[in-house]
Amino acid sequence: MINKIADTIAEAVADTPDGATVLIGGFGTAGIPSELIDGLIDQGARNLVVVNNNAGNAEHGLAALLKAGRIRKIICSFPRQTDSYVFDELYRTRKVELELVPQGNLAERLRAAGAGVGAFFTPTGYGTLMALNADGTPKETRLINGKHYVLEYPIHGDLALIKAEAGDRWGNLVYRKAARNFGPVMAMAAKKTVASVHKIVALGELDPESVITPGIFVTKIVRIDHKATEGGGFK
Repeated sequence: MINKIADTIAEAVADTPDGATVLIGGFGTAGIPSELIDGLIDQGARNLVVVNNNAGNAEHGLAALLKAGRIRKIICSFPRQTDSYVFDELYRTRKVELELVPQGNLAERLRAAGAGVGAFFTPTGYGTLMALNADGTPKETRLINGKHYVLEYPIHGDLALIKAEAGDRWGNLVYRKAARNFGPVMAMAAKKTVASVHKIVALGELDPESVITPGIFVTKIVRIDHKATEGGGFK
């Protein structure tokens, strides 16, 4: 019987190795799997390469993983915002590497990994520093129908940590509004995907037309209680 429900977060992330590439869903503070990140901190994996839309907020979630010294390199689109002081300090003191990727390219590189695409050409970044590799050498470019394009490669993950609203024991997932963001493409791009959900339902209870991430892309799901916010709502 297929049953992807993990009893604890510790069980779900237990075999994460040092040096793993970890894809973490979320957009700003929407859809961040904070409890799974805390579980990864407790698990102890180090020298991680982390892929996320940004580089953490304040000292929770991804910022907590940075502060714990577990990240060697971060691949993201928006590393700096008003409360990204943990990343700022680490980057200025050369304690973390940064690969800056335009947001559309980031999403497409993840999607390409899940779809089995070897590489793709995009006009985004042509003629800018984004068209250079980390060592300063130029990326491959091509003129297609009179327009310049840059060659980009997929981003594959060893582990994806994502947040969904509900799931079943087969791992089928539905999301809540903007919390969907990078979760679906990251689930497809990783060898192993762990999802936190606020509700686990019986098989057949999820509307098939509403399932965004099919269970074939999910390894484990863990139920997490909703948390009350200062405004009286829940997240």
